Amino acid sequence: MPVSRTLPSDEARALLDLTGDLAARELRPRVAIDEQAGRFPRDAFSTLGQAGLLGLPFAQEYGGGAQPYEVYLQVVEELAGAWLAVGLGVSVHTLSAFPVAAFGTDQQKAEFLPAMVGGDRLGAYCLSETNSGSDAAALVTSAVREGDDYRIRGTKAWVTHGGVADYYSVFLRTGGPGAAGISTVLVEAATPGVSPQPPEHKMGMASSPTAQIVFDDAVVPVTRRIGEEGQGFRIALAALDGGRLGIAACAVGVAQAALDYAVAYAEERKQFNRAIIDFQGLGFLLADMATQVAAARALYLDAARRRDAGQPYGAMAAMAKLFATDMVMRVTTDAVQVLGGAGYVEDHPAERWMREAKVLQIVEGTNQVQRLVIARALSPAKVAKSSRH
Repeated sequence: MPVSRTLPSDEARALLDLTGDLAARELRPRVAIDEQAGRFPRDAFSTLGQAGLLGLPFAQEYGGGAQPYEVYLQVVEELAGAWLAVGLGVSVHTLSAFPVAAFGTDQQKAEFLPAMVGGDRLGAYCLSETNSGSDAAALVTSAVREGDDYRIRGTKAWVTHGGVADYYSVFLRTGGPGAAGISTVLVEAATPGVSPQPPEHKMGMASSPTAQIVFDDAVVPVTRRIGEEGQGFRIALAALDGGRLGIAACAVGVAQAALDYAVAYAEERKQFNRAIIDFQGLGFLLADMATQVAAARALYLDAARRRDAGQPYGAMAAMAKLFATDMVMRVTTDAVQVLGGAGYVEDHPAERWMREAKVLQIVEGTNQVQRLVIARALSPAKVAKSSRH
């Protein structure tokens, strides 16, 4: 079904039209083949960068598009609907560039951001570790100061773009235990001692590599620290608020694709001399799917507009991520059901969307963590108490 969008400007409309055109020409024709082959579409990110779509939320003076999050997220949604690995990849790349854009010095922004937003360099975000996923403040990867350098030791886990990224935004321990001892360092992938491990074998998104990154005495100049020492956890949380909206947009994109495919199939498939969409059982199922997709889109856009207006939006981002990713799991499962046996075979994309949807309930904080964030926001007293520690 056509998506009705309210956009803030003619420029935003042009960007969405451009994205839709690129998705139709460059992404949809190859997604099934590249997913089956486990082939990473690096060229797609270069194309997006050249088209000005890889740096939409960043400042124009560094090559960005200076677009509100409301627009950027709808671009991510459109890309994810064509190929989740690309839509999610844009969200992750934005996440990796965020520390420099929001907390970097003017010199760091001028040095790093133009290549990041232009498509020449692809980033990855290194926060999780094997024993510190949801409890990110428990990370142990360390950076020991040696004069004008840091010597980094440790292993990061579940790194999207691990092994194909040009740089890693790494959160590591420069001080004592807990959140106060964490800093952020921008590490070049070619740095000696940085060793990507073989990609994980996943149930979906085979074209997007996820790998551990080992830091074995990797020496990085102190000038590549982003923000002050001990500011890293604050940077990580600020990045994740925006990243959760990116995941919500990805979820809506995949769900919209599954809904559109299911509707088209139900209109064409005939049983008992009638299109199956005319049977109430299926018609109502599709109606529920459409309602859930529209509700999730409205929720993430509301959070984005709060962010654009400079209002607190962290809890709303958690709500959007929670609702949208639970929604996409339901909608893709129902899309398989609408297709019946055809939905269970690789001839149709419904089974791939269903497998891909699951990861969205896990990345950028599991949905159980999102519920914790939302619950804490319901109690102003708890929020005030936590901010004092």
